Amino acid sequence: MDIALFSPSSLFAGADSDEDNEEKSTDTQQSYVERRHKFPEMELLIREFSFHELNANLLWPGTFAFAEWLVQHRSLIEGRHCIELGSGTGALAIFLQKSFNLDITTSDYSDQEIEDNIAHNCTANNIVPAFPHIKHTWGDIFPVAEPDWDLVIASDILLYVKQYPNLIKTLTFLLNSYKPKDKNAVKKAIPLMKDDGKSMELPRPAFLMSWRRRIGKEDESTFFTGCENAGLQVKHLGSRVYCITPKETTAI
Repeated sequence: MDIALFSPSSLFAGADSDEDNEEKSTDTQQSYVERRHKFPEMELLIREFSFHELNANLLWPGTFAFAEWLVQHRSLIEGRHCIELGSGTGALAIFLQKSFNLDITTSDYSDQEIEDNIAHNCTANNIVPAFPHIKHTWGDIFPVAEPDWDLVIASDILLYVKQYPNLIKTLTFLLNSYKPKDKNAVKKAIPLMKDDGKSMELPRPAFLMSWRRRIGKEDESTFFTGCENAGLQVKHLGSRVYCITPKETTAI
């Protein structure tokens, strides 16, 4: 298969795709395109769906911006036990594991094709075995009764406004039901310098989310207000990265 060298800018509206360098596979029910994506200090080979009804087909620009931000704030994630919501192709998780040796679990909608594609991309980038993966539809009962992930991450997952209540329900469960393996872990906060020069501490558990897609400010506000109404606290850390925590454990 020919591999297309891919620039994230081509995902923005109006950009042309270079179909001459892309070869679609029709061996299965899905067709795919493999592209090389440039992440900080590395290049990853990622297989993407040519189309996916659940929008799990492509990497969006926010993924690359979030990766850059996490490199600049690496102390936030080093040593964390992490789950990613809306993993899509698994590219961000692959980058984090390769860059920081992060203990990470991927998750997405209950769709076998998504899970299989993440496993394929893990193998293509020399991550064997593939990440643990959880099939979960936001708002449904979470398949793990006592989650022990002290960090939840996501990038560009606010596209579907009607899903905000379900996403908040899942997020609230993961944060409020957190059961650390190390009983002292919740007391260990990580210092962070915000963009304004002031320090903060990131408690366990916490949700870090980057949002770069273009939606209306009213829709964006709907999500953050919903989080606050659910007993969560929202902080903007700069560069459109947000930290969401249970109010009772927030140390910001």
